[in-house]
Amino acid sequence: MKVLAIIPARSGSKSVKDKNIRLIGGKPMIAYSIEHAKQSKYINRVIVSTDSEHYAAIAKEHGAEVPFLRPAEYATDTALDIDVFEHALKYLIEQEDYMPDIVVQLRPTYPIRNVDDIDAMIEMLLQDETADSVRTIAPAKEIAYKMWRKDKEGQLTPLLSDIPEAYNMPRQQLPTIYYQNACIDVVRPNVILEKHSMSGNKILGYEMAENFDIDTEEEFERANHVLKIRNGGQRFVFDIDGVIAVKREDLDYAKAEPNEKMIKIINQLYDWGNEIILFTARGYVTGIDWYPVTKEQMERFGVKYHELHMGKPNADYYVDDHFISLDFLYEEFS
Repeated sequence: MKVLAIIPARSGSKSVKDKNIRLIGGKPMIAYSIEHAKQSKYINRVIVSTDSEHYAAIAKEHGAEVPFLRPAEYATDTALDIDVFEHALKYLIEQEDYMPDIVVQLRPTYPIRNVDDIDAMIEMLLQDETADSVRTIAPAKEIAYKMWRKDKEGQLTPLLSDIPEAYNMPRQQLPTIYYQNACIDVVRPNVILEKHSMSGNKILGYEMAENFDIDTEEEFERANHVLKIRNGGQRFVFDIDGVIAVKREDLDYAKAEPNEKMIKIINQLYDWGNEIILFTARGYVTGIDWYPVTKEQMERFGVKYHELHMGKPNADYYVDDHFISLDFLYEEFS
């Protein structure tokens, strides 16, 4: 079976300059998508479609083929994916007599993706001969049933009207809406060449939790931060009560319960090669030695760490210029 990955990487970007080759986590952005393709157990050919000799050289350096340069008319801000992919497939058919069984689109603006997702999506298409394509989706944070169109006179009409007055209903009673996050597309080549479509008629959805598409400087910095952590070598210092253990107002720490969600995150950070330091203010006010209890607790909770420190000034607020929020950890790594 011939499974072709095409990574579209035109030069130039107005939102983040040269984002497709910009260094992130020590490598050009495009290198990550090439690596993802090469790590797949199904993909056996990786091509980058670009209009730039410079981009082509970087792509080749990281293991991709660049058998052609994309024509200028397919490298504009308004160029469509279908034009880019039709050009690539027709070139390979005409010049090499090569026709893949499945085409996978990996956009280079996703430096973070799970290779298992690529393989799972290919398997979905293989298992359903009636499907034209599979694309990644994620639950929408905003509810489309509560969205409106406004005409020139200012009159509103609901965006979706299959449920009467859905805009007046509680969100919990409304169907889940998904958006396509553009991370991975898997499509049959005949859909591209014969139906002139990147998706066809029967489209299967593959739900993802993560979304690291980079289109702004803020998104670039967020992804860079996450990659830095996943690459290891960072030092994390965690408070115990209120973070690893559920805080006890009666200060009877022996009865503290574990925060399983945070422990899972800490262990993942440990496994990535980061240094984990634990500290606690237990006994700072009362003078009680909580070290034996705390050490036994961390072992029983299954917390992976390198050092445990007793002692931290008791306070109502802590200020730290290296602070990372619990929300960030929960959002990115849980």
